[in-house]
Amino acid sequence: MKQLEINCDVGEGINNEDLLMPYIQSCNIACKGHAGNNKTMSLVVELAMKYHVKIGAHPSYPDRANFGRKTMVIEKNKFKKSIQKQINNLLQIIEEKGATLHHIKPHGALYNDVAKNEELASQFLESILPYKNSVKLYVPYNSVISKNALKYGFAVIYEAFADRNYNDDLSLVSRKNKEALITSKQAIFNHVLEMLTEEKVTTITGSKKEIKAATFCVHSDTKNAVEIVKYLSLKKVGESLL
Repeated sequence: MKQLEINCDVGEGINNEDLLMPYIQSCNIACKGHAGNNKTMSLVVELAMKYHVKIGAHPSYPDRANFGRKTMVIEKNKFKKSIQKQINNLLQIIEEKGATLHHIKPHGALYNDVAKNEELASQFLESILPYKNSVKLYVPYNSVISKNALKYGFAVIYEAFADRNYNDDLSLVSRKNKEALITSKQAIFNHVLEMLTEEKVTTITGSKKEIKAATFCVHSDTKNAVEIVKYLSLKKVGESLL
């Protein structure tokens, strides 16, 4: 029986972490790139420890003005220093609290860019090499970064999105498109169930494409995120397929 693992991007100013944590298995904490500060990181780490939720760093392009959702062109060394600084911001708090960093997951535009851009994927992996032997990497299936990460020797965990629709190339439908987000709890459950049990996803065109995922993300800023994770958690208990 396949297990449903839910993760959430947190520490981004929505302030619903105390409501999400009882229903999720891992979290990705903003670490001052697109959002977050020492206070939010500290509070979220404490909540994650309380509910035994695995802790991840969620570095992004250093672009708070656009919430990390726009592509940036950054000189290689500056990019590397930014990513490492963000992760270390969180690591310092994790170590102070006596917790453990479980994984790293890039955020927003950076997540989408490293999925298809060879050069940027390599730069990101070089940036996180110091953490290779101690953390997992959350990345999309069959992406450029997933393939390169495996070559580098990273432990990769494939991730899919519970609350987002997919294009035929397995990229996420742009947030500019009204069909980008899925908010119906039942539709999200069906979406996740297909990916989990059939290793297929029905794309925005109605096609079925191969996909693999061991963890499913619900964005904390999706308007009914708490209802969604609660519903998925209840379904996980009640549905024999899960």
